[in-house]
Amino acid sequence: MALINYPEIKYPKMLKIFQKFNVPVVEDVPGRVVQELARINVKSRLKPGATVAITAGSRGIVDIPKVIRTIASELKQMGARPFIIPAMGSHGGGTAEGQVEVLRRYGITEETMGVPIRATMEVVQVGEMTELGPKIPVYMDKYAYEADHIVVVNRVKPHTDFTGDLGSGMMKLMNIGLGKHKGALLYHKAFVSYGYANVIRRIAQKILETGRILCGVGIVENSYDQTANVVATLPEDLVQTELELEKQASSYLARLPFDEIDVLIVDEMGKDISGAGMDPNVHGRIMNLTEKPHEKPKIKRIFVRDLTEGTHGNATGIGFADFTTRRLIRKIDPVPTYINCITGIAPEVARFPMTFDTDREAIDVALNTIGLIEPEKAKVIWIKNTLVLGEVAVSEAYRKELESRKDLLLVKEMGELAFDSEGNLIPCF
Repeated sequence: MALINYPEIKYPKMLKIFQKFNVPVVEDVPGRVVQELARINVKSRLKPGATVAITAGSRGIVDIPKVIRTIASELKQMGARPFIIPAMGSHGGGTAEGQVEVLRRYGITEETMGVPIRATMEVVQVGEMTELGPKIPVYMDKYAYEADHIVVVNRVKPHTDFTGDLGSGMMKLMNIGLGKHKGALLYHKAFVSYGYANVIRRIAQKILETGRILCGVGIVENSYDQTANVVATLPEDLVQTELELEKQASSYLARLPFDEIDVLIVDEMGKDISGAGMDPNVHGRIMNLTEKPHEKPKIKRIFVRDLTEGTHGNATGIGFADFTTRRLIRKIDPVPTYINCITGIAPEVARFPMTFDTDREAIDVALNTIGLIEPEKAKVIWIKNTLVLGEVAVSEAYRKELESRKDLLLVKEMGELAFDSEGNLIPCF
């Protein structure tokens, strides 16, 4: 039974469109990795039998298994003894076993990579950051500390929670990933007090000063969730290389086709989509103590329908939504969700939105809480998730603007939003 019996609603007609992004793609990712490691002459810095820890983070990077497997293979051919460490803070429930499981979901196992995986939550203090005020310990994963060298591997992209020229990349992984749960909890507190970039740069510099970083490998993805660039960097060039890759990543970032939106419908959210569940760089909402919301897009209501299987119950970011479904709420595991949000000093993003039994109920309420706009004339955008934005559905209200845009291609006239016999949206993607 509906919570509110609205007069019979005439739903907006929808148009499926394709966004044309002019972005590069790396066709041969393993080949590019081999080329990059040779370009910076990593072999010249290795002694025979040297142990090398390769970092593997918790993000759903499209080609990460290929990248890590190729690095491991190349290091073995150079005479080194590589192994993989889970480089993540609170993910996987903040346990070594859980973090190994996170890697397994991404196809990173000892069998597929051909090298051992060594997981621990233990850290070693390798220094102190004193430049910003009180002393802040600098931590490093125990197995990484015990290795002769470390290869830092991560995607470089704009951060989901913080703005500026420094996003989420190799330096962040050196903070949060190598610092494990203990470091992640401490550094996130420091972000609130001193600013994200100030802390990230200084902690990363302390890690670089240990002399253990053999090289970094930065990955940039394009608007279609494909690998756009892979760049290896020596430690002395890592900071500048990351800043350059950050500019690339920002220019390739997929965005919604229009900025003025009455209702955004999101099919799925999860940690395998974005560290924030739903990327704030896409929807524009920010919920933390230090940053202001993005100026655009301007979205009145967000309705998220489900969790991805790959997030395994972690619903970090559910608080960005105004409405959701009971099927999503039933899938939430509060343990990893709360650990993640508390560690990130963002309990706000674990708040539950208004919850409905069916999509129709949620959409009815959304369309009736956007002002004096007839539902059929509402500006509605429907996406699969905030990572996949090449193909989206938009309402008839955008038709005139759509026809004037060369970067948007009309794929299909869908008709009115349609629901099945149980009141849920008939799939679009």
